[in-house]
Amino acid sequence: MDDTKAILSELKRLYPNPAPELHFTNPYETLVATILSAQCTDKRVNMVTPAVFRDFPDVYAMAATTPETLYPYVKSCGFQSKAANIVAACRMIVEKHGGVVPSDMAALTALPGVGRKTANVVMAFAFGIPALPVDTHVFRVSKRLGLANGKTPEAVERQLMAAIPREDWRDAHHQLIFHGRRVCHAQRPDCAACTLLRYCAHAKEA
Repeated sequence: MDDTKAILSELKRLYPNPAPELHFTNPYETLVATILSAQCTDKRVNMVTPAVFRDFPDVYAMAATTPETLYPYVKSCGFQSKAANIVAACRMIVEKHGGVVPSDMAALTALPGVGRKTANVVMAFAFGIPALPVDTHVFRVSKRLGLANGKTPEAVERQLMAAIPREDWRDAHHQLIFHGRRVCHAQRPDCAACTLLRYCAHAKEA
């Protein structure tokens, strides 16, 4: 078994049946929650979104409001620009996509506040399209484990998609995130608890 297969096998053992920790039930909620999650914890987003989805239950309701109205709901998730982007994205969805959240990369990344990572999350978890979103945890852990060596999230995404079977992309995304959150922290990783230490470039350099 080569290193990539061994690493993926161990991640599957550590984090079986992984699922998103963000709470959402449809493409609109997936889009909003993922925009809010940038540089913010899923736990915090999950505290905010029930009120958001109650008072703005669909794309049309969100498009009809203003960033100034939305911002108090999402203020604890960070930047005021998030509220502006969510409202602007929903207005664009109404105007250009008939109120239906698009499912392809080009249309999604054309929306305000939607980068490649957010688009991949929406594609993978709202529409079931194989995708491998690369956030800071996936970027860090995959490079430490030698699964990728790209200098940008997009380069790492391409490398991971080439190295990991297509049917495992979504699970691998979450497994790498979970390992980054629980063991392989950016600062002071818990190497003593890591069962993947033998593959880790960070540990070899330490």
